[in-house]
Amino acid sequence: MESIWEWYEIWQNYRYHNEVNFLIFIPLFFLLRSWLIKKLNAAFNTRIENNDLAPFIQSLINWGTFYAIVVYAIIYFKDTFWLGETWFRIGNTPVTTMTFIIPVIIISLSIKFSNFISRFLLHRVYSRYEMDQGMQYTFSRLLHYIIIVVSVLVALPAIGFDLSVLTVFAGVAGIGIGFGMQNIASNFISGLILLFERPIKVGDRIKIGDIHCDVQHINIRSTVVRTRNNEHIIIPNSQFIENQIINWSYGDPIVRQTILIGVAYGSNVRLLEKLLLQAVHEHQDVLDDPPPRVDFLNFGESSLDFRLLYWISDPVLRKRIKSALNYRINDLLQEHGLEIPFPQRDLHLRSVDTALLKNMQWEMEVSNEGNGDEQNKGSN
Repeated sequence: MESIWEWYEIWQNYRYHNEVNFLIFIPLFFLLRSWLIKKLNAAFNTRIENNDLAPFIQSLINWGTFYAIVVYAIIYFKDTFWLGETWFRIGNTPVTTMTFIIPVIIISLSIKFSNFISRFLLHRVYSRYEMDQGMQYTFSRLLHYIIIVVSVLVALPAIGFDLSVLTVFAGVAGIGIGFGMQNIASNFISGLILLFERPIKVGDRIKIGDIHCDVQHINIRSTVVRTRNNEHIIIPNSQFIENQIINWSYGDPIVRQTILIGVAYGSNVRLLEKLLLQAVHEHQDVLDDPPPRVDFLNFGESSLDFRLLYWISDPVLRKRIKSALNYRINDLLQEHGLEIPFPQRDLHLRSVDTALLKNMQWEMEVSNEGNGDEQNKGSN
């Protein structure tokens, strides 16, 4: 027994015994992790990956192991020179390596906590109350921002930061926002308006300017949209507040579409009306209520102009449906001999008097002879 204590004292006097002990105890955490997973497998009587709570529990164990190692390292090495020694002071507060590590741990833990809640818990609440996708995204983003702000406010006093200084910082920041951060402040406030007022939400099909796109993410400063060419565009939030936006998904998704068509003069317009209505009734994505209709617009320069109006329930398919209707209408018109005219111009050639042609020919000959005499004089 005495020999054991002697070896222990020798080991304690070894310069790097703390480091070696740490490297020895690290595998114990991973062994504990493996043991917990096996116990959970036995408790669920199935593999953990196939259980509904399995991803949550496994992720919790993995990150719990990581933070346990970090906390163990901090406690174990708190008295060492590289972790506990004071580098400098801010007022009466000593600044050490641990001063920077603790806030990082607090903030990173809050981020992981926010991700855990959003990924594993909130979806149960959303499904229970049947919340739409846009509201889910808004609530998740707000909860994430609140958790991050609270973690920062908790982390700052942990390093000796006086929160009363933030009042002075708020005044300085207000002046900076008023002069040099107008665009950032505008986009930030616009982002809050988008999240609360929700004129657009994630998943909406919108048109901004000439761009048709789907809303992918609404961030606090900008919004990410995806075009039909799978191009992702980052648009400042203020653009959605200051400009007119067409939101195809806002409110009632039923929209009316138009096809303009002209036929030649003398065509059977009643037959044309019948064929146009036949084309839309044959398409399964065109609604019967409200019913489609054909309007006789005007008598054009080279055609009789008509307008076909029909309703669809999915704005995303409007281009595809219109293309299919155009194909069908063209086939029906060709089948029944109805002509779609195009602008034509007639060129009329008038006959010219023979005497006038002879007079013009004589004048040209005289002009040529005069030019020849002048050239001969110049050569002499």
